Amino acid sequence: MAKANPLQEQLLKAGLVKKSQVSQAAREQVKARHGKAPVAPSESQREAERARAEKAERDRALEAERKEKARAQELQAQVRQIIETNKVKRDGESEYRFNDGTVIRTLLVNATLRRQLASGALVIARFGEGFELLPRAAADKVRERDPGAIVLDNAQPGSSEPGTGNADDDAYYAQFQVPDDLVW
Repeated sequence: MAKANPLQEQLLKAGLVKKSQVSQAAREQVKARHGKAPVAPSESQREAERARAEKAERDRALEAERKEKARAQELQAQVRQIIETNKVKRDGESEYRFNDGTVIRTLLVNATLRRQLASGALVIARFGEGFELLPRAAADKVRERDPGAIVLDNAQPGSSEPGTGNADDDAYYAQFQVPDDLVW
């Protein structure tokens, strides 16, 4: 405790105040002395505060980037798991060709799988270095997480044969029937 001033000592001896009241008054005096004249921050203190604020901002940005990467990895893991658990067993000797960007790829399928692919009941999805056949429900789940994983979906508008962009030409060619058994 700070040394009491003579007036406080006299009041204590006379019994007019208690020791706790004297110490409380001393604490308030110390607070008042230190709190009245705040010192203006120096240039180095302002520089240090600015550096702390910049570091905090960088840390927030790095953390947000780290969380985004973790979220992307989590979505990719979910896509892999969905494809692995729902893939349709492929068998057959007939080749089914489809576009993968600018490259034409081939899968061996049987007649049933070919019909399901053509109707849109099955979808071709990218799985690692290869491709797998997925049922429609599983393909929708994959599309929610990573639309780029779906390579061929004949039930989606615009994913089957693209039009020429000219309505007159499309109407003219609509009169010609394409055989169902056409394999290219």
